[in-house]
Amino acid sequence: MTVTAEDIGVLADRAHRVREQVLQMGAGEAGTHLGGSLSAADLLTVLYGAVLRVRPGQPDWPDRDRFVLSKGHAGAALYAVLAEYGFIPAEECADYAKPGSRLAAHPLRRVEGVEFPTGSLGHGLSLAAGAALAARRLGSPARAFALLGDGELQEGSVWEAVMGAAHHGLDNLVAVVDRNGWQISGTTEECLSLEPLADRWRAFGWAVREVDGHDLSALLGVFAALPDTEGRPTVVLARTVKGRGVPMLEDRKKSHFVKLTPKLHLRALAGLRNRRERRL
Repeated sequence: MTVTAEDIGVLADRAHRVREQVLQMGAGEAGTHLGGSLSAADLLTVLYGAVLRVRPGQPDWPDRDRFVLSKGHAGAALYAVLAEYGFIPAEECADYAKPGSRLAAHPLRRVEGVEFPTGSLGHGLSLAAGAALAARRLGSPARAFALLGDGELQEGSVWEAVMGAAHHGLDNLVAVVDRNGWQISGTTEECLSLEPLADRWRAFGWAVREVDGHDLSALLGVFAALPDTEGRPTVVLARTVKGRGVPMLEDRKKSHFVKLTPKLHLRALAGLRNRRERRL
């Protein structure tokens, strides 16, 4: 897979627009989970833009890859990406979390591009493992991807899925961990230590890849090399920053859930755009 500077530039522009859309949702009446949505924006942009075999015009294409947003509270980021890639109308994002809207705070199956409703943490990897096993038994080339939060890894059901997927040798299954180091109560290491995280996944029989979750080129390289090991599922441990792109929110507990006032919304947008301009 040859990746050009132009390819990276296109993805960077898309990720920036996704973050702007997330901030717009965060300025709505309901607010949203800004920190975890912003940390996952690059991961979702790369997955939908260059990795997942999906067709926006045919969301139910039988041989599509299945994607599960296990960290369902980052639904705003998923909706922004689905709008960016043509699954849903961009203008529908203005209805986020409003009464009667399809775009609930956690994703629902009624939205094109959403495979499973997710909300309670710890279930998404099991769903993706089931999809991967079904694809294998049907002789389908479809793969399954699940994006998990790192705090979510404290759920025992995650490790049951990890063990089961390794037992079945599901090399068409990829878990992506948004390793931003935070959960609602504080840092993951303060609440319930996860380290040495890579060693734990390896001990359960998974192939492990570690990457900077905001380095678009590095992410493309990791995903292009899948499956990492024949006969083993792969986990991508993506080191990220909670609230990435908005200086006033970065690496802060308070960014977990935010309702932006008009003044804070303008400040957040200015910070995001200034950060973007400095990186160009």
